[in-house]
Amino acid sequence: MRTDDWDSSYERCDPDFGTICSINAPLVWGNHVDSSSPPTPGVLAAIEEQVRFARRRFGRYEVIDFVAVLFGYAVSSERTLEVFYEHLQPWADAFMALFGRDRLPARATLSRFLAALDQAAVESLRTLFLKDLLARPLGKEEHPGGLWDRQGNHFLVFDVDGTREAARQRALPNTADRPAPQRRLRPLCAPGYTGRKRGEVVRTRTTVLQAHTHQFLGTFGNPGNGEYRAELRRAVTAIQSYREAHHHPEERVLLRLDGQYGTGAIVADLAGLVFVIRGKDYQILKRDEIQARLKLPPDQHLTHPESGVTRALYDCPAVPLGPDAAPCRVVVATHPASTKKSPIGVTRAGVVYELFFTRLPQQAFTVSEVVGLYLHRGTFETTLVDEDQEQDPDRWVSHTATGQEAWQLISQWVWNLRLELGHQLHPDPVRTTEFSLTV
Repeated sequence: MRTDDWDSSYERCDPDFGTICSINAPLVWGNHVDSSSPPTPGVLAAIEEQVRFARRRFGRYEVIDFVAVLFGYAVSSERTLEVFYEHLQPWADAFMALFGRDRLPARATLSRFLAALDQAAVESLRTLFLKDLLARPLGKEEHPGGLWDRQGNHFLVFDVDGTREAARQRALPNTADRPAPQRRLRPLCAPGYTGRKRGEVVRTRTTVLQAHTHQFLGTFGNPGNGEYRAELRRAVTAIQSYREAHHHPEERVLLRLDGQYGTGAIVADLAGLVFVIRGKDYQILKRDEIQARLKLPPDQHLTHPESGVTRALYDCPAVPLGPDAAPCRVVVATHPASTKKSPIGVTRAGVVYELFFTRLPQQAFTVSEVVGLYLHRGTFETTLVDEDQEQDPDRWVSHTATGQEAWQLISQWVWNLRLELGHQLHPDPVRTTEFSLTV
């Protein structure tokens, strides 16, 4: 994806430049995807017909009016809706005309719309988002991007991970002669882990990324630390839809997950998909079969190119995990402990132990390739950083969960559109990874 020119131009130009771009970009978007000819129905028409809910006090406005505003806001990169509306006002009629509408909803009307959205309407929008993504593949290459193992099998790789946004709340007096304070973000956020972000409450959303095209397949948010297992099951459903649309076998879909999902109980939520997970259930190290394997020489050594840490890797096939005791390939990585406490793994007797769970077959992936595949999921974090810098989907748009979820879906929609248009302007091949064939 090529975005350097966009970002540098936006920073060099006057404040209205972003709003002018927010007018031009929907025009390109409308011409690109809103075709009523088969086989793909017009996206705008589909939103008008399928995203419906009971509402009041919206007057002459329809759902598409508010969707148009959110699309423009996602493209504009303005920090707040207030600033976006100020810069858009001189071109309000022209902007809405791009979507076949004649009046820009006021900010208060948009706020009431987002507050009135119900879950069924958000799910309809989510369905259209995924359907539109599947209807137009990013590339037309004879061989799509992906991962090829040592036996020549083609894998599609997906990353699932959570990202969070913290909200700051001012101190309010709490005395017996005053009513209990009411927080506007209370239904949307809850106390939780904030990481490096400052705030008292937080909202977490799980995102799904196709690793080779960098297209988003969905976002699922919840207050506080989220409901990571429920969100993971929804992410797996979206991945299965992608797999079926591309007629790809289930056993050739690889899912990479971080340590939040690193227990055997998660395996049941993956619906048969192949996975690589960083484990956190270090009680496994006490098992007799693991201890017996650790007393033997390691299978391979792997040196990280940036940190310089050299890991000794031990391959333990068919270790029973989870309540169903499903057989799983466990990789134990060890390296000497330093003077500082290791942020990952568990330290015992001066040695740091790390766990990795996978269903990748031994004959197709060596133990170092399994660990390398997981460590390379760091590119997902880079994509999330790019998303924050270019669109910032975690900007607060609504004080309701459904309104915020609808905004973040539209933001991901714009991200995928930018990828597609950029690929058409510069049709670079989609990235592939291929291991040496088995000798």
